[in-house]
Parts: sequence; structure tokens; C-alpha cells
Amino acid sequence: MWQIERRKRTRQLIELGGLVVKAGLVELTYDDRATVYGALLWIAAKLKSDEGENARQQWNAKGRQAFHTERHEQKGPGT
Repeated sequence: MWQIERRKRTRQLIELGGLVVKAGLVELTYDDRATVYGALLWIAAKLKSDEGENARQQWNAKGRQAFHTERHEQKGPGT
């Protein structure tokens, strides 16, 4: 059972790392992990604040739109 949970956790970490790359943060921060970590801490603080729910909704909408756009770009024109 622990192996299944470990695989799930590993997959989750890989997917989250992929999102960091997909968002362009590696290139934009020159692969500076302290900067990426600082940005993630800033996001966490924002989510914990009075503005957290509003930020979550805005970021969710932006992410969904980006995924939608990406899916349609992968399908190609006319599909």
C-alpha cells in the first residue's frame, strides 16, 4: 500500500514541477530556486489573506483558459 501512495506522491510532484516549467518560471527566474520558492511563498501568503478567495478564483480562471488554449493549439487548425 505504501508503494502506491509513494507513486501517487511522486506523480504529483512531477506534475507540479511540470507546471513550474510550463509557466516559464524556470527561464524567467534563470533557474533560481530561491526566487521560485519566494514566489510560491508569496502565493501561499496571498491565499491565506482576506483576498485569498478572489485570488484563487482569478488564478483558477487564468489557468483553465491557458489549458483550454493549449489543448486547441495542440489539435491544430481546423480541428
